[in-house]
Amino acid sequence: MKKNFDSNKNHRAIYTLEVNLGRSKDDGLPKKATGATLVCYSTGVNEEEAVREAVATLRRSNMSPLDVVGYGSIQERISNGDEINPEEKQLMERALYENSLIVTDVMPIFENDIDTDKVN
Repeated sequence: MKKNFDSNKNHRAIYTLEVNLGRSKDDGLPKKATGATLVCYSTGVNEEEAVREAVATLRRSNMSPLDVVGYGSIQERISNGDEINPEEKQLMERALYENSLIVTDVMPIFENDIDTDKVN
């Protein structure tokens, strides 16, 4: 039941997003984390819709999205020279098939991570 990644204006595509999170009650992040960065795949007829859907889903999951960076659709990434490994492609296919948000990586941010970037 694979869906074709080729899309046109009427079909959904899968987009790679990086979402920066703040803290909120019951967000599931480590207690001492000040936030997190998520890498995820979201579906939409365009990237704007994919971002809106991802943000809405994360908010329903008690997360606090602050900023989203889009890396484009799979077609755009391939045309830009990105290599997509089989595991990543499989997760993208799953997100497209299920019309869902798939979080592939969670990187908690701790206060010390931010302190190292300060200029004295």
